[in-house]
Amino acid sequence: DQINILEATLLSMRRAVAFLSPHPDFVLVDGNMSLNLNIPYESIVRGDAQCLSIACASIIAKVTRDRIMSIYHRKYPEYGFSRHKGYGTKSHFEALKRIGPSPIHRMSFAPLK
Repeated sequence: DQINILEATLLSMRRAVAFLSPHPDFVLVDGNMSLNLNIPYESIVRGDAQCLSIACASIIAKVTRDRIMSIYHRKYPEYGFSRHKGYGTKSHFEALKRIGPSPIHRMSFAPLK
């Protein structure tokens, strides 16, 4: 919540690349992001539909996120994270109205402001 979602995304992408081992010679990025990396990279709009490597990475990222949300469901079952995985579904918004945000909710997200 200290920086906006775009800046948080860019920061997490730069950090992810910095921690890769072995360090890559080139990086493919899904979208039109300008990352200011110290290595060559190419941003590809709709890269998950055009590049098998990006498509595979996208699937791995989604499965990983879903697993993380399942862990959060065990900690905060009243929100139903195991069902909606944190996406803005009707049941998620109803839970937010009923019990308020949890410590993991982004308070800068418009419905919570």
